[in-house]
Amino acid sequence: MKLAISGKGGVGKTTVAAALARSWARAGRKVLVIDADPDANLAGALGFPLEPAPRPIAEMKELIEERTGAKVGVPGQMFRMNPRVDDLPDSFAVRHDGIALMIMGKTKSGGAGCACPENTFLKALMHHLIVERDEVVIMDMVAGTEHLGRGTASRVDAVLVVAEPTQAATETARRVAEFAAQLGVRRVVVVGNKIRREAEEAYIRSQLAGLEIAGFLPFSEAVEARCRGVAERPPDREFESRIEEMRLKLEAVREDACA
Repeated sequence: MKLAISGKGGVGKTTVAAALARSWARAGRKVLVIDADPDANLAGALGFPLEPAPRPIAEMKELIEERTGAKVGVPGQMFRMNPRVDDLPDSFAVRHDGIALMIMGKTKSGGAGCACPENTFLKALMHHLIVERDEVVIMDMVAGTEHLGRGTASRVDAVLVVAEPTQAATETARRVAEFAAQLGVRRVVVVGNKIRREAEEAYIRSQLAGLEIAGFLPFSEAVEARCRGVAERPPDREFESRIEEMRLKLEAVREDACA
């Protein structure tokens, strides 16, 4: 199962990514989570210790230069378009409670789409994680799909677009869904989050009509507290139950598609 999770900032995509990762880990699956959001909050949401802090791959200048054969930040160079990346998850991921975590980071030059060693390296790594790794891979993305190339996106099982019941969040969700479809993503699924009443579910359904909805998650003070690092709050059983239902639904649809 390979999932990319996106949505407008603040809608809870990192919360959903962390909750699904814990659900798959509890089910005994090997789980690798990728923080591809420049804000990089996934480690905290998963309860990873502060030390050792995982180093973003994009900041590993020496490694990128070694694997691509080019100097970072120097324009007009020849470099390897297919650098070796298969050893990176086992070498640089940090682990906690049965979950492995890597932070992609962002490049500091040239823009997201530039043909530079940093972006080439990150895209090669993302392609390896999605296409070649035999495990659950969950990517916490920015509102777009910055690290996904067209060939990689077509191999993702689904892009989960998280939306809260606001106009701004549903507009962003529509744009992400359209862009994902243009990249060849086979399945785009909406997750309604921070729901307090039935009318809010109805609002998301009406604004995102035509898109598949994986489910709705209730607003949860316990979950919000956990994402802020307040671990002593008791778990929200309703939220966890909804996440479990969502995980099983995603697995069932994937099994049907592979049959």
